[in-house]
Amino acid sequence: MDSGMHHGMMGGGQNMAMPPSHNNATMQHKMMMHMTFYWGKEALILFHGWPGSSTGMYVLALIFVFVLAMLIEWLSNSRIIKQGSSSHVSAGLVQTVLHTVRVGLAYMVMLAVMSFNVGVLLVAVAGHSIGFLVFGSRVFKPQVVGESEKPRDLPSMAC
Repeated sequence: MDSGMHHGMMGGGQNMAMPPSHNNATMQHKMMMHMTFYWGKEALILFHGWPGSSTGMYVLALIFVFVLAMLIEWLSNSRIIKQGSSSHVSAGLVQTVLHTVRVGLAYMVMLAVMSFNVGVLLVAVAGHSIGFLVFGSRVFKPQVVGESEKPRDLPSMAC
């Protein structure tokens, strides 16, 4: 490999054959893509152009990620299907739908965290933590003496 080709492949060459308009769009897109954790409201979370540069929209995005994480914990620890109230087939279908929704929401939270914004990471962890405290721990569930814990609709998500 000659030094000119090596130089061009490493990103140092300025004479790449791209139209100027594509170059500008690529530069603007690369400026928004962080590959290390960073602080700040200038983020790109889940959707193109969202939350934008507004502080209010950034806070709304953080609240959205927090609620998604809590919803995942609620789905992981809920007992929606009553024992003996439906057939095995319909109960299995409901469990499958709940599992699909929970996994989809978990992937959305994961993609939000992949924005590498520290605020998003913190609210995702806080949402999972508070969601587990409220829906999964024994803090808000009075246990009757001699009563064993009933099985959940969905098994807990393993790390």
